[in-house]
Amino acid sequence: MKDLKMFIDGQFCQSSDGQWIDVLNPSTEEVISRQPNGTIADVNRALDAARKAQKQWAKTPAIERAAWLKKLADGIRERREEFIDIIMREQGKTLNWATVEVDVTAEYFDYMASFARHIEGEIIPSDRPNETIFLSKKPIGVVAGILPWNFPFFLIARKAGAALIAGCTIVIKPSQLTPENCTTFGEVVDKVGLPKGVINIVTGKGSVIGNEMAGSPKIDIVSVTGSVSAGESIMAAASKNITKVSLELGGKAPAIVCKDADLEKAAQWIVDSRIGNNGQICNNAERVYVQKEVKAEFTRILVEKMKAVRVGDVCQDHTVDMGPLVEARALESVTEKVERAIKQGAKLLCGGHRVGEKGYFYAATVLDDCRQDMDIIHEETFGPVIPLVEFDTIEQAIEWSNDCEYGLASSVFTKDIDTATRVARELEFGETYINREHFEAMQGFHAGVKKSGIGGADGKHGVEEYLVTHVTYLDTHYE
Repeated sequence: MKDLKMFIDGQFCQSSDGQWIDVLNPSTEEVISRQPNGTIADVNRALDAARKAQKQWAKTPAIERAAWLKKLADGIRERREEFIDIIMREQGKTLNWATVEVDVTAEYFDYMASFARHIEGEIIPSDRPNETIFLSKKPIGVVAGILPWNFPFFLIARKAGAALIAGCTIVIKPSQLTPENCTTFGEVVDKVGLPKGVINIVTGKGSVIGNEMAGSPKIDIVSVTGSVSAGESIMAAASKNITKVSLELGGKAPAIVCKDADLEKAAQWIVDSRIGNNGQICNNAERVYVQKEVKAEFTRILVEKMKAVRVGDVCQDHTVDMGPLVEARALESVTEKVERAIKQGAKLLCGGHRVGEKGYFYAATVLDDCRQDMDIIHEETFGPVIPLVEFDTIEQAIEWSNDCEYGLASSVFTKDIDTATRVARELEFGETYINREHFEAMQGFHAGVKKSGIGGADGKHGVEEYLVTHVTYLDTHYE
């Protein structure tokens, strides 16, 4: 078992009170490491370090900050296989998904470095003679980056990459379920020689670390990826200081399959969008609306593909399609939601059960005869479960899709460009995928509406989350 360390002000350290939290492998339920149970004192040491470092970091030319990001990317690549192994062990990702996560994390730091020469301002005409108005962008300051467990490594880059290139410093709080990838990243930060205090890592309980960071006057923005309840808690804590929040929360993505869709491809894209990361992605396809004319044929194809999904220990078998859910509570939650759906009238076509007696594995599941008023259509499942709902008209599919408190991702499968553009225009979601799987691009903008969040990440708009606007009025008096 490995003892992990926090990284504060350029130094590796343990918790100030010497307490630990165990970390489990979700495939085996075995303890694989233990993390420092960070305290409020640890948080404040990290915040003080970040605030002290931020002024000098902001003065560092952006092109030099970019060079540091590239060093971090190279440092990740040097330890690529180690990071892949860590993610598979502590989060249960398949080899393919873990490999993609590590490679994209390095690439994301390189991508964010490219914005060094693209943080731009404006010159605005004045109403007064001899005056010029300059609008410039400045770093917001110190960032609290609160990470989830489902993409624990990539979210380091998504938050820190944009923050650092903007001139901000950051205190990162990894999920207590998946801390090792982040503490190991601290070793990369140390090795490349990044100025101390620019990146700090504090491990421990979200209820302690996260709330203390969000409620601190030393923080200028809190960036959180997590559940709606976590977002509500963070917003409440941040409100004391009117601190800016950027939240990516839950999702209940609808996938609309029209009668003219390529059913074979649509079924595969939806399966890929449902079992990806073991069904634990905020923009996974969470509910599928199928037009009446093709419902029977599409269901047959979909069930066949879901029955073929192989589940197992990702560290022992690199060929499996899905690993475990992340913890016992996740397995209990998915099991309860499927059982409740069946009680409410859903028909189980495949899956619907735990796989094995050890580890948090759940079979790929399809539920038919679902209705719009069922809980399974409205509550985020976060597991490999597809509920099917039949619809008659595209108007009905759009209405039912929008009948949801979430608004992150959505998709439509059709060969008709008019239908595709209409659906994309009328759906109330931050993202719409047309004839493809659910998965965003780093140059886009990953953001939701409704309870799916505030603000967003990726691309130039993601960088702007960490910038504030400053306007200078220059009046030159001529004799």
